[in-house]
Amino acid sequence: MSLTYPSPAAGTENEPTGDAAVPRTYQVRTFGCQMNVHDSERMAGMLEAAGYVPADGAQADVVVFNTCAVRENADNKLYGNLGQLAPIKAANPGMQIAVGGCLAQKDRETILKKAPWVDAVFGTHNVGALPALLDRARHNNEAQLEILESLDVFPSTLPTKRDSVYSGWVSISVGCNNTCTFCIVPALRGKEKDRRPGEILAEVQALVDDGAIEVTLLGQNVNSYGVEFGDRQAFSKLLRACGEIPGLERVRFTSPHPAAFTDDVIDAMAETPNVMPQLHMPLQSGSDKVLRDMKRSYRSAKFLGILDKVRAKMPHAAISTDIIVGFPGETEEDFQSTLDVVEKSRFATAFTFQYSKRPGTPAADLPDQLPKAVVQERFERLTALQDRIAAEENATQLGRRVEVMVTAQSGRKSEETHRLSGRSQDQRLVHFTVPEGAPAPRPGDLVTVTITEAAAFHLIADPATADDYSLRRSRAGDAWDRAQADSCGAPVPGAGAPGAAGATGAGRTGVSLGMPSLPVRSR
Repeated sequence: MSLTYPSPAAGTENEPTGDAAVPRTYQVRTFGCQMNVHDSERMAGMLEAAGYVPADGAQADVVVFNTCAVRENADNKLYGNLGQLAPIKAANPGMQIAVGGCLAQKDRETILKKAPWVDAVFGTHNVGALPALLDRARHNNEAQLEILESLDVFPSTLPTKRDSVYSGWVSISVGCNNTCTFCIVPALRGKEKDRRPGEILAEVQALVDDGAIEVTLLGQNVNSYGVEFGDRQAFSKLLRACGEIPGLERVRFTSPHPAAFTDDVIDAMAETPNVMPQLHMPLQSGSDKVLRDMKRSYRSAKFLGILDKVRAKMPHAAISTDIIVGFPGETEEDFQSTLDVVEKSRFATAFTFQYSKRPGTPAADLPDQLPKAVVQERFERLTALQDRIAAEENATQLGRRVEVMVTAQSGRKSEETHRLSGRSQDQRLVHFTVPEGAPAPRPGDLVTVTITEAAAFHLIADPATADDYSLRRSRAGDAWDRAQADSCGAPVPGAGAPGAAGATGAGRTGVSLGMPSLPVRSR
């Protein structure tokens, strides 16, 4: 589907002024899941391949919104942001705004009707069209709308600007074959399409060659990978193959579906040293009745059984989840079943959501939609329970020696605490200090420290002496230095230190990520 609409802010009278050789700048703003984050890296890569450069904090010539249709109030968030940009665009000749992603796939021409100052709208199946749509909008003085009903090219073939040099996402499939009644993803992303293992491993190898030491395999249901080409053990084979790649130290994946989670995957996780002891397994509800209404093809006993098997093979595995509160028809008894399963599951962390209608989903038309006050009260009870469990589970980490991969992002209080931040092998967030006189790590380096404090959502390691702190410089840290040299003209010593130049990813700010890169409990 391709349509054009008049664009009052486009045309020759609004062409950029000044030196024609000055490249146009861009910013990508992302809402949604890890799939959207990875798509935004592709959008950034395509724009840079077309000659655009990151805005780096200045007002961008091109602002791209990569949208989500799953999160609550996704449309309000988009149109609120578009409204804020309207006067800025009016005052900046030549500025362009594009909207892509799941909400664009769903709303289509509605976006141009509500925000006629938008220049381009594209869907989930034609991400690669973005630069051409922007050029066409400027040339034709008309807003461009292009929505495809099926995948044009597999997104992995597109140029990608990674948000991180030390870790990266690799899509193994797109789309979903399930029919969960609350979810609109299959309608927006299409049926599952699997990549061939050789293509995936080649991309992983390319990331490692560029300095990454951590890779996360992505799919709407990663463990159903291979069904399209007839190999039901393809995912476990893929995990084992990742274990054969020299220099790849950490492998993660998200998100599996409990109904398709098989013992061969658990064995592959436990037996492949670089597959991390961490699992994000969406529960959604602990009530078997609600799971049936959701068309989730498993029951609570199966879910708990999977966790038991995982922990039997990996006793220290950290398990996280997604839970929806207040699904239509959920009774107090149903909700109590969810609380019971959460208590038994001992999740390290959880995404918790209040159910809200999504137009176009079967659940939106179900009877017995619950009052907001009831949903809110249950939500508060659930989060209180999970907060307690998370704090208790983190307390078990006290005194443990953990290896932490240092990240470019520091905690909110880093300026006063002088702590750096990173992720342990089980993906827990660790804030740590560098003892006086000890060498400072770079993002991508690995430190080994002893946990000294624990809270519900993070751990703290404050080594008493340099003997309790170990630094291993990595290829990823070297890659960070090279990235800093490219953007700043020279490597930045101690770039990981709070307040140091480059500590937040200088030169890599073209993609503004709207969601955390791993599951945390959300109010």
